[in-house]
Amino acid sequence: MDQVFEIPEEPNVEPTSSLEEDVIRGANPRFTFPFGILFSTFLYCGEAASALYMVRIYRKNSETYWMTYTFSFFMFSSIMVQLTLIFVHRDLAKDKPLSLFMHLILLGPVIRCLEAMIKYLTLWKKEGQEEPYVSLTRKKMLINGEEVLIEWEVGHSIRTLAMHRNAYKRMSQIQAFLGSVPQLTYQLYVTLISAEVPLGRAVLIVFSLISVTYGATLCNMLAIQIKYDEYKIRLGPLEVLCITIWRTLEITSRLVILVLFSATLKLKAVPFLLLNFLIILFEPWVKFWRSGAQMPNNIEKNFSRVGTLVVLISITVLYAGINFSCWSALQLKLADRDLVEKGQNWGHMGLHYSVRLIENVIMVLVFKFFGVKVLLNYCHSLIALQLIIAYLISIGFMLLFFQYLHPLRSLFTHNVVDYLHCVCSHRHPRGRVENSEPSADAEARQSIA
Repeated sequence: MDQVFEIPEEPNVEPTSSLEEDVIRGANPRFTFPFGILFSTFLYCGEAASALYMVRIYRKNSETYWMTYTFSFFMFSSIMVQLTLIFVHRDLAKDKPLSLFMHLILLGPVIRCLEAMIKYLTLWKKEGQEEPYVSLTRKKMLINGEEVLIEWEVGHSIRTLAMHRNAYKRMSQIQAFLGSVPQLTYQLYVTLISAEVPLGRAVLIVFSLISVTYGATLCNMLAIQIKYDEYKIRLGPLEVLCITIWRTLEITSRLVILVLFSATLKLKAVPFLLLNFLIILFEPWVKFWRSGAQMPNNIEKNFSRVGTLVVLISITVLYAGINFSCWSALQLKLADRDLVEKGQNWGHMGLHYSVRLIENVIMVLVFKFFGVKVLLNYCHSLIALQLIIAYLISIGFMLLFFQYLHPLRSLFTHNVVDYLHCVCSHRHPRGRVENSEPSADAEARQSIA
């Protein structure tokens, strides 16, 4: 996980008493090299260059539709990336003509990467020197199973570098789910119906796949940070590996199923896919209107109601784009001040994966029974079985992460096993337990249910 700075696992300073609880003064933060910023910039530039190259090839071959869709997906995601960086850095209220010009020509991530590298080199040269401007930050940590409140000083330069990292994390998600997912799906569809894979298209597919996987992995990490904002969270290599395998299998199997379904039904698949996306898009707004709550006004103090509405629509579009291809790990709640459901909602997660599994099975069966043999020279039944198994394996890795590898799993009121017990207890017929007294374990599970 890309961290702004590190603090020791066991601070060596004695705790100082507070009005409510003890506070441990942590050591000075140590900044790290911004690998995430470089990697996100590399993915953006690589995908943009390969997309523009394919646009040129499609235009040269007079393939107008392929050229139009490829260019549209590239432009939409690039514009949203520029707006995201401008919004996070609040450049509209600053006098930075060079940065705005680079964003105008769609090279904003490049200039932001240079700014972050210059800031890092400045910090590296001044390492060991005290900064004149610092601020105090408090976070909770779980050390040896105990909750400890740690306080440490964060310099202005380190905080600026942290803002760059946070901006690139959000940029990577925008690029992944509003650009790379439709681009990857469409290029796979073109490859399937054309029965050829030129080098330029293969490079674009690889960049898009890496971007989607990286964005989905960051989605999980950001979801944990948002839900547990009061805690300092650490994700080790094993946790990151589990998330990466889970997200890779989930997204690749889902997108391949969508491509095979679309290639089988052609235009007849559009209403089904469009209805699916619109249901996800309007679900948060329907809940918001039914709640009777007012529109939140704390998103940005300088925004008008129109600006707030535009931001909420953009967030909803991103939320729908994520849930269309994988689980968002967050439940959007427009009536809430934080815009998200902070609790661990096992029911929402179970409903999402149940519905997606049913959809995938239906689309795979459509491909198996109605797919044209010209599309693939392989057994359709074997392909269908492999895709469903891959999706089930991804669900298994997801359950493994939440049951054993989640960094704050000790804070869960109920874990995955408890939820499965709750579901199974509702399926037991009541007639079997009418004449028998429930045991202590059964009473506990019933209380959980």
